[in-house]
Order: sequence, then C-alpha cells, then structure tokens
Amino acid sequence: MKKPVIAIDGYSSTGKSSISKVIADKLDLIHLDTGALYRGVTWFALQHCADENGSINLDQLFSSLGQIELEFKNDEGELVLYLNHADISKQIRSNEVSDNVSLVAKQKEVRDFLLQSQRSLAEKGGIIMDGRDIGTVVLPNADFKFFLTASIDERTKRRYNELLSLGIEADEQQVKENLIERDKIDSEREIAPLKKADDAIVIDNTHLTKKETIEVMLSYIVKI
Repeated sequence: MKKPVIAIDGYSSTGKSSISKVIADKLDLIHLDTGALYRGVTWFALQHCADENGSINLDQLFSSLGQIELEFKNDEGELVLYLNHADISKQIRSNEVSDNVSLVAKQKEVRDFLLQSQRSLAEKGGIIMDGRDIGTVVLPNADFKFFLTASIDERTKRRYNELLSLGIEADEQQVKENLIERDKIDSEREIAPLKKADDAIVIDNTHLTKKETIEVMLSYIVKI
C-alpha cells in the first residue's frame, strides 16, 4: 500500500519542521523542509548576488538559478541541506537569511525553480512536507493537510531560544519584529501566499507542547 503524503503549512516558529521530523520517524516517512530550500537559495543570493550594502539583486539571482544545486543528505538519520555539495544547515538559520528569505521566497522565478523538484519528490508517496503553500499549491492532492498557528509572543520565544541554541546572538524584540514582518510579506504576496487550504486541519499550539501537538496530529492520521 502506498504510504501517505502529508502537507503541513503554517506560520514561522510554530514547530512545523521539528514536528514533521518526529512524525516522519514515527510513520517511516521522508521529511522535506521546504523552508530550508528557500533559505538555501537566499544564502546563495547573499553570497553571490548582493551589493556592498547586502541588498540582493533579484535579476542577478534569477539568471544564476541554474548554478544552484540543493540536495538533502542523510546524516545519522537527519536530513542536512547541501548547496553545491557544501553543508549550509547552520548558515541558513542566520539572522541575515531570516531578514531576506521572504523577499526571495515571494519571487515567481524562485518558486517555479523549486516547485517541480518538490512535487517529483512526493510522487511516490511516503513523504511529509512542510512550508507555507504546500497544501494549497505544491501538493494540493495530499492525503492529509495541517495548518499550524500560535500567538506571536509564543512564536517569538521559540524562535529566540532556537537562535540561542544555535549559538546565534539575537535580540528578542528584533526577532518579534522579524516574525511580524515575515507574516505580513508571506500572507500578502501575490504568488502562493501563506494560506490555509480549505480542507486543512487547523491546530493552534500556543498552549500545546511539541509532544502534545504531535499527538493531536497523529490522532487524525491514524484514524484513517
């Protein structure tokens, strides 16, 4: 029997990626963090397509997309993102990337570049994919769709602690402002905005632990 395809969308710092990894382990699925792909393109743009002020030249990025090779490699059970054969898993979590990823991710050229690779990975089933437009655009026929949300204060706390755990210096107020701005850009962009699919199950995990959120989601999947 074909394993399910699961789409998880939602706001930044609702735990989409870490939750997806646990569910993937429990159900023996492949987890694909699509946000990491967009961060990978953003990191490339900052390194190769930015001016002296750090502003990304989008036309230069679009003409350079053919030079980008992104792949996930299994490192002791964890999928690690490589850009042109170099591990960039830590670099893509930097504040610099966070400040620029929404600009890059809303570009049609970038979304088209990554869309087909995401769909082809899901064709055989047995995959759980998280992002912002998975249930609406990338995998509209997914077997299960979830949409995660949480309060801005709770998400700020989670993101701030994540940065500290990675050894990245951060200012909590700046983290909050970055999340608010990112929510606005992601929700209002013309191409594939952050939006709940009509048939998605909404889970507000403001007051839920990661373990409790996973249990709620598994209860829906296992029921079928």
